[in-house]
Amino acid sequence: MMRRFPFLITLAAILQGAVVYDRMAVVVGKHTIKSSDIYKDLRVAAFLNREPLRYSADMRRKAAERLIDQTILRDEIATGGYKGATEQEAQAMLDNIRKDRFAGSEPRLQAALASYALTEDELRAHLLWQLTVLRFIDQRFRNGVIVTDEDVRSYYDRHLADLKNEYRQNSSFEALQPKIRASIEGERINQNFAQSMEQARKNVQIRYLQGAFE
Repeated sequence: MMRRFPFLITLAAILQGAVVYDRMAVVVGKHTIKSSDIYKDLRVAAFLNREPLRYSADMRRKAAERLIDQTILRDEIATGGYKGATEQEAQAMLDNIRKDRFAGSEPRLQAALASYALTEDELRAHLLWQLTVLRFIDQRFRNGVIVTDEDVRSYYDRHLADLKNEYRQNSSFEALQPKIRASIEGERINQNFAQSMEQARKNVQIRYLQGAFE
């Protein structure tokens, strides 16, 4: 074997007037993340967050970290037999974006996508993955979270001033109990997910290829 990680010489895209050649950027276990994957992640994130496109080394490094987590998650979802989101759910989410952001106009949506060098299929695939991750987190971590009545009461007492300011006349414990319970549950699910990802990263070899983020 002459080279284990050869650079790809295919022209990937023209971004902000610069020619970008596709190459391997990160190796995650048996998987690779290419420069084109990183740039696409940045374009999708900028579109969804309504932000200008930025391709600095720091932004590319952050996108690579997201893609590392996604690579690890894809393996866990595939091997764990977790149920993913459906194409219909992704399409519904796309329809909501078209309705809420572009007044239901397909030409306006397409123009916005083009300004970020994205296709509708790429956006739909990203939405499908987002929904799949949310479903996985719910399936994987919700059953292990227990929120007691004491937890809810303690939260209410500690944040009473803020809760009264936010909800004013509807700030009784009885009225806010379901919201508080859901909030605590969501926070603990997120904590468990973050801890799981931190451990998963330790269990997989991650190699950043030289020069990928220069």
